[in-house]
Amino acid sequence: MKKLELHWQILIGMLLGILFGFAMTQISWGKEFVNDWIQPLGTIFVKLLKLIAIPLILASLVKGISDLKDISKFRNIGLRTIGTYIVTTVVAITIGLLLVNVLNPGSGISEETVTKLTDTYAGDAGVTSKLEEASRQKDSGPLQFLEDMVPDNALAAMTDNALMLQVIFFTIFLGISMLLIGEKKAKPLKDFFDSLNYVVLKMVDLIMLTAPYAVFALLAGVVVSSSDPDLLLALLKYAGVVVLGLALMIVFYATIVGLVTKKNPFWFLKEISPAQLLAFSTSSSAATLPVTMERVEEHIGVDKEVSSFVLPVGATINMDGTSLYQGVAAVFISQALGFDLTFGNQLTIVLTALLASIGSAAVPGAGMVMLVIVLESIGFPADKLAIGLALIFAVDRPLDMCRTVVNVTGDATVSMLVAKSVDKLGDPHVEEWDDHLDEVKGKDS
Repeated sequence: MKKLELHWQILIGMLLGILFGFAMTQISWGKEFVNDWIQPLGTIFVKLLKLIAIPLILASLVKGISDLKDISKFRNIGLRTIGTYIVTTVVAITIGLLLVNVLNPGSGISEETVTKLTDTYAGDAGVTSKLEEASRQKDSGPLQFLEDMVPDNALAAMTDNALMLQVIFFTIFLGISMLLIGEKKAKPLKDFFDSLNYVVLKMVDLIMLTAPYAVFALLAGVVVSSSDPDLLLALLKYAGVVVLGLALMIVFYATIVGLVTKKNPFWFLKEISPAQLLAFSTSSSAATLPVTMERVEEHIGVDKEVSSFVLPVGATINMDGTSLYQGVAAVFISQALGFDLTFGNQLTIVLTALLASIGSAAVPGAGMVMLVIVLESIGFPADKLAIGLALIFAVDRPLDMCRTVVNVTGDATVSMLVAKSVDKLGDPHVEEWDDHLDEVKGKDS
């Protein structure tokens, strides 16, 4: 019997997890059972992916840079990467603003619903923590982003996935320095990182063996912890606008891939789908990064020289889905609370969402912090910020899952575009977890 492909295994796991979660909500002890005995399995899976994210960035980026043998090539890749990410982010925000202005979802929110949402969520710890974090970021200086990129302790940076930009900075610095000392002197260190890269990729293969079971656990946990169904229905129009915008971004990516790389867009989406499904389940670009790199390099054919730079940088600064959500959410909140937006305000949303996405962490919930910054940039009343966040808090987690899918798809798309532009897009070379199993088996086994 032919084994189901990985994306089908993961999809089945997701569907079963959702159904199991709904079934458990009908039982008095169901939520507690899922939280105690099921969800930890998903949490362990996410921890394993995060565990290898930093070693993978370190090994693959050093390998990619040291393989270039020409610093000018790295400059070309870097400039094209940043430029393309900026363009796709602006496209995403524009799509979001167009949809929310045309469909006007805020007009369907009644005063009663606003009051109920405010009473339920305005004092929620999740909302207040986002307001505090946004206030801290707003008070920082204009060059704080650049300052935060440079670590004062490389080893300390490697202990925190939120400091991924610092790890990337150190790794690029290390890789360029290796190029400058010459191939002969750099060879021992290069061999070490080459070997580490292969080992970490094999760890990705092993972790992915448990992916279908992990997404079952993650989705079951999400379902049993979901908010009041009545509140979710009240926000259905708003959520629908966000999801429609995200779907249009996927169409945009697929179209660009087809036009620029001449690859079949449906083939591209199929090959990247395991990373998309994990992004949906974990709501984290950083946690999904090891899988994204494995799919892009082995299954799509992007050279490591490109993917090792484009994807870690993208997981940190490319937030297309989140930026689209900023535009929709900011205008929706303004519509619902009667705050009139001018054309200038909407241009400010585009610029602020773009800048906020660059400094945003690749972790669940970062979008809410960015949203506060965007709302403050257009002069939204400070005393209504908590109410504004409370309006959308009920559906933030499911929308966070959806926008992370777009973030990851955008990273993969840009890696293909940059690889094509520097002639580094080749044929796939898939490696399975047991490719070298015979080498480590005993002769008598």
